[in-house]
Amino acid sequence: MNINFDILSVLIFLPLISAILLLPLKVKNSLFYYSYGCFFSVINFLLSIVAMTSYDWHKGGFQFQNIFKIFAETDIKYFVGVDGLAVTMIFLTALLTPICFIISYKTIVNRVKEFVIAFLLIEALVIGAFSSLDLLFFYIFFEATLIPMFLVIGIWGGENRVYASYKFFIYTLAGSVFFLIGIILIFLLTKTTDVIILTKTLKEFFPLNYQVALFALFFASFAIKVPMFPFHTWLPDAHVQAPTAGSVILAGILIKLGAFGFLRYSLPFFPLASQYFADTIFVLSVIAIIYGSFVALMQEDMKKMIAYSSVAHMGFVTMGIFSFTQQGIEGAIMQMISHGIISSALFICVGFIYDRLHTKKIADLGGIASKMPNFAMLAMIFTMGSVGLPGTSGFVGEFLTIIGVFKVNKFIALLAGLGVIFGACYMLWLYKRVWFSEIHNKKIEGLLDLDFCEFVVLLSLAIMVIALGIFPSLIMNFFSEQSAQLSIFVNTLTPLK
Repeated sequence: MNINFDILSVLIFLPLISAILLLPLKVKNSLFYYSYGCFFSVINFLLSIVAMTSYDWHKGGFQFQNIFKIFAETDIKYFVGVDGLAVTMIFLTALLTPICFIISYKTIVNRVKEFVIAFLLIEALVIGAFSSLDLLFFYIFFEATLIPMFLVIGIWGGENRVYASYKFFIYTLAGSVFFLIGIILIFLLTKTTDVIILTKTLKEFFPLNYQVALFALFFASFAIKVPMFPFHTWLPDAHVQAPTAGSVILAGILIKLGAFGFLRYSLPFFPLASQYFADTIFVLSVIAIIYGSFVALMQEDMKKMIAYSSVAHMGFVTMGIFSFTQQGIEGAIMQMISHGIISSALFICVGFIYDRLHTKKIADLGGIASKMPNFAMLAMIFTMGSVGLPGTSGFVGEFLTIIGVFKVNKFIALLAGLGVIFGACYMLWLYKRVWFSEIHNKKIEGLLDLDFCEFVVLLSLAIMVIALGIFPSLIMNFFSEQSAQLSIFVNTLTPLK
């Protein structure tokens, strides 16, 4: 399909302009605002499908490019374009945004207009980050996402929302200061922020010591965003205090920006430094997998357990990326997408329970399956996806990642495999206690099953989990060639002893 308009700019500016147009409106009916947000976010979702179906994955490379020069004296410009990785992440962003509105219309009743504006802004800024081919513009989009997310946690969050929002903001902003320093140094040395030019020239322009220094500056920001161990402590607090929609967008999209940064910038810009730090990142990733699993196992709060499971699952992502193998990189990207769907669904499940029972404590629950069988069935699919059951999307990502890592470090792959077992332990134990143990809460006796909107939201995500588990090529075709080229690009350099 040929596209005769700048689809990426539409994807970026449609939610941005719709958010601005909403500012002067004053309507008492909160359903109007949710309908408004759903309308424009669904249009963006449909456009993301057009972008995916129009992307020629046989050809690969950056497509739908558009350039607009900002400053005539410099090379800084508005430059957008997508490869297979970016177009799939944009699709995931556009999918989750209307879901955030649908799951919130019953529970978020204060400052609804501002809530809808915040999520439209997040969608615009995240899509801008994924599609930016200018390093400075990526930084602007990347950092600007902090502001609406800070407000989402701080205004509509739980009792300790102020503490959690400031911790989230300070952690991520502190890392991004180093990122900005790295961008400035690159610009001063090369006189360009064009990602395509930098990818072709930086590996030859910078010797190892320069690459190591710049890699460390970029790493500080991306590692906190992922978040990697030991920079992960902001994530559980943010998840626990955020509203359900905030947790969905945080787990499903925002933390993927860190892994995206490694794939788009760290490996192509600094391949020698990436090799240099690979063993260190392997160790940190395995610690995140095992430590995150054990800490999740001990949690009494459902939301906190899923938050720590995110730390573990993102450990597979960073481990796969720095294996520099095609299978490892493909597995990492697949894990990013799968985790974005499954973790979002699990947080939605917790939100539905909290809306009915006003508790997230595992000890207060039990026997929900007897009153909500449809809910229990869908939650089982997401639980199985989280533990990596064959036939689900979670299996594809973890299996490919471990295979890729096994080729370069068998011991690390073995430890990561143990992490899969630990993941099954805490997720299955959680499912048993919440859905199939004895009823401990009298409120559970009066529960009704999912309503139509809730059922459709979870069913659509469940279908994606199973579809991508059985037919992973639906997504992997978009980035398999890119993964192969990135693997060859890094591995053809002189290995560092």
